[in-house]
Amino acid sequence: MNTALWILQGTLAAVFLTAGLKKLLQPKEKLETKMGWVNDFDARSVKTIGLLEVLAGLVLIVPGLLQIAPLLTTWAAFGLVVLMIGAAVTHARRKEPRMIVPTLILATLAAVAALGRLDPYPL
Repeated sequence: MNTALWILQGTLAAVFLTAGLKKLLQPKEKLETKMGWVNDFDARSVKTIGLLEVLAGLVLIVPGLLQIAPLLTTWAAFGLVVLMIGAAVTHARRKEPRMIVPTLILATLAAVAALGRLDPYPL
């Protein structure tokens, strides 16, 4: 079980680090061409979402590697669940059904990681 959680956390970390860095490093105008939802938010909000994704991606991995405050990993994963639920609501409001399913899949995977890491000694 521990190996499966590490693989899941690593995958989620890669996805959210990539997505978050893209939001942090690219100007809003460039993001608008590929991410329509960006039009509904100001540049600061988009950067904040990117920062949250990067931080959560890091915290999914770093505490476990360093054996310091492993509960942070659980909280980061739960934070990603909340973030992805917000994303799903945004896509639903924008009538983008193709984007809702992947977002909810990411939320579900983050929930599995969070629940799996609640026990400090997983099976």
